[in-house]
Formats: sequence, structure tokens, C-alpha cells
Amino acid sequence: MAKGHELDCSHIPFAMPERKCVLHQNWLNLTFMHWKVDLEMLQPHIPEGLEIDLFEGEAYIGVIPFEMNNVRPRGLPWVPFVSTFGEFNIRAYVVKDGVPGVLFLTLDAQSRVTCFHAPRSYGLPYRYAKAVVEVRDDHHFVWSSKRQKGGQALVGSAVSTSPHTRKKAELGTLEYFLFERYSLYTWHNGCLHRAYTHHAPWEYCDGTAAVQENTLLDSFQLGIADSLQPEFVHLSRGVKVQTWGVLPISEGTV
Repeated sequence: MAKGHELDCSHIPFAMPERKCVLHQNWLNLTFMHWKVDLEMLQPHIPEGLEIDLFEGEAYIGVIPFEMNNVRPRGLPWVPFVSTFGEFNIRAYVVKDGVPGVLFLTLDAQSRVTCFHAPRSYGLPYRYAKAVVEVRDDHHFVWSSKRQKGGQALVGSAVSTSPHTRKKAELGTLEYFLFERYSLYTWHNGCLHRAYTHHAPWEYCDGTAAVQENTLLDSFQLGIADSLQPEFVHLSRGVKVQTWGVLPISEGTV
């Protein structure tokens, strides 16, 4: 446990910040969809100084619709109609100095506050979209997002193929590579930054997805043959999360 926050960090494979977090939030009702992607086509989207992380020689891209829930600064209450919203992100898997993390190509969200504040404060590429996640039951999620400017959209649904089984990823598996990441990277104010996130290990189910429209992923031109057919689908009811602010890597982040 780190002195500043007394969180259990035993499942995280690198040192976490000693100071207290800046934000609390919940990530709920997630559909994880993944495709293998051509390394050369992904590389132009990766800032200088970051290395694309590979699993058994393959690069992956993730598309994840979910609900951001009760987002609030540490010590303050969440605000109705502001703190909870749909978010649909696209993320690549990267590593820097041995610390694996994610790099977001976009975070489309139905929150004008977040879309205004996060790019300016953290360098995160938030874009405003009408983004909704509907929960039919524990193993059936329906989602729809359309960006306000440009019209890029993601529409579809996902169901669990193992609704009564909750798994945790084992070290060395593809699921561990995709899920167990507790840092993010961003290019902000002309240099590379890192931020940390803390939550319990993911619990998930295997699933299938029926994607009706995915111009959101198509817009990045990653050479994916069929953006309506993810190669891997997993569902999770979510985690409680604490996050730290981004700091320049050159100045240290722990």
C-alpha cells in the first residue's frame, strides 16, 4: 500500500503514486471489442517516445463503449446530469520505460464539461457525441454514439456467452494484456505525459457483438478489414476507479 492513500496495489506490476488521487469515478457496463491491427498503419497515431506494446508479435486496437458514472474530484460530491455520461473510446496499447499503458485515439463522450476541460487540462482527445449505453440485463448491453461534428458513429449491442461466469485475467494471457493496465499516456503541451489509474482487477465475461455501424473506428484508417466484426469481445459490469493527474514523464510521475 502506498503511504498517501493506503490502496491495495499488489496486483499492479509497477509503482503507483504515493500521493492521493485527484478524481473518483466508476466505469460501468463496458463492452471491450478488439481487433488485430497492422503495426505500420497504427504507428502514425503514436506520439514520439512511446512504443507500441505487442502480444505475441501482434498489435491490437480496442473500441470500448461504457458509462462514466459519478465522476467527481476527490473530497467533493458527484453532480446530477454532469457526473454520469456515456463514453465510447478507442485505445491503443503502448509501453514506456517498462510501464504498460493505453493511448486514446479518441474519447467520444456525452459531456460538454469533460470535452471542454479534459483536452485543455490533460491533453486527452475528448470529442462531444450523443453517447448512450443501455443495460438490458447483466449480460446484454446496447450502445449508440454519434459525434456532433463529423457524424462518426458506433452503434450496436453485445451479449455475454458465459453470463453466469465472471473471470479474472491470468498473467500471460491476451486478456491480461488488454485489461490489466493502470496507466495512460497523452501528448500534452508539447511533451509526453503519463497518468495512473487504480481499480480492482477486472472481472469479465466472454461475449459476442452485433455492430451495425462503426465509422468511429473506420475514421482512423487502420486497415481493419471489417470493423463490424470484432475479433474478441468481452463484457464487464465495471470497476470503481481512482485517477491521478497527468505529469510530464521527464519530471517523473511517482
